[in-house]
Amino acid sequence: MGLLERLRKEWFILGIVLVIAAARLEPAVGVKGGPLKPEITITYIAVSAIFFNSGLSLKTEELTSALMHVKLHLFVQIFTLVFFPTAIWLFLQLLSITPINEWLLKGLQTVGCMPPPVSSAVILTKAVGGNEAAAIFNSAFGSFLLDLKSECKFGHHQLFPDLPSNILKYGIVITPLLLLLFLGSSSSVPFTSIFSQLFMTVVVPLIIGQIVRRYIKDWLERKKPPFGTISSCVLLMIIYTTFCDTFANPNIDLDKFSLIVIVFIIFSVQMSFMFLTFLFSTRNNSSFTPADTVAIIFCSTHKSLTLGIPMLKIVFAGYEHLSLISVPLLIYHPAQILLGSLLVPTIKSWMVSRQKALKLTRQPKAPVKV
Repeated sequence: MGLLERLRKEWFILGIVLVIAAARLEPAVGVKGGPLKPEITITYIAVSAIFFNSGLSLKTEELTSALMHVKLHLFVQIFTLVFFPTAIWLFLQLLSITPINEWLLKGLQTVGCMPPPVSSAVILTKAVGGNEAAAIFNSAFGSFLLDLKSECKFGHHQLFPDLPSNILKYGIVITPLLLLLFLGSSSSVPFTSIFSQLFMTVVVPLIIGQIVRRYIKDWLERKKPPFGTISSCVLLMIIYTTFCDTFANPNIDLDKFSLIVIVFIIFSVQMSFMFLTFLFSTRNNSSFTPADTVAIIFCSTHKSLTLGIPMLKIVFAGYEHLSLISVPLLIYHPAQILLGSLLVPTIKSWMVSRQKALKLTRQPKAPVKV
């Protein structure tokens, strides 16, 4: 295979390297308020484009089938909202005796409490060729757990005793309740506006895409537009602006040892949890297809920066260690996209070979001639 052919085949990985390098050289271009205006182009246009593209390419019968796949949805949501934060909490009990910056460790716990993202898991599932409909459902469902209201207190255990008392009141969503449980903090979060944004950038484009598909279905089947390439290009935009935000943050002031260890921990946690979800979903009695496994791997292990940062800024508003608490999430988000993108070829190769193997085992054997 020639160099040009190799580069053409691996253009997406090459693109990841280039956009990260560009973000490192001049992060001001892609930060909020910068020339690219990511608060508009990414938050609204790019995310809307992703789900319009998904709605346009997704067969309605596949989405209907995904809605009925209760076992898969329960697996993803339980892993994300129960197993993930609990496992991180247990792990941090061991790390608490190390010299790692304590606020970075508490930041790791906030990562565990975050909901799944609304874009990256869907894009990566689509890039592999997995169960995109299930990924869309779980990404949207995980972000729409917004109707829970209860006045909460966490006994006498308070890991943040200096927090202003005005934020220790109503926890109205799952994530603040998890923060309350594991960190001793909760807050009233203005999720009405966030819910409206998610509805307009996820649900509406998806529905519009499905409606448009009904009228141009024959044309789509005949022309077969490059939906995967379009989603990959949008993902490169998201990677670029995400790394711009990471490189441009002026408030990150911590020792290099703690930062290096946190980066190592984050990649280790992601790899370990991806491996765990793979093992659990490929057991003989799991009943999940290879395409289901792909959606489970990405949806169960990814965390939302879009929802997470606004939560942290409100829960820990005015808190002097907010920047340090935010660091693990700022690292986790680009890390999950980078790691997921790099694993796309490997996971896709496994899925295709597994599907072929299952297809062969289901084919009736030809009768033996005597």
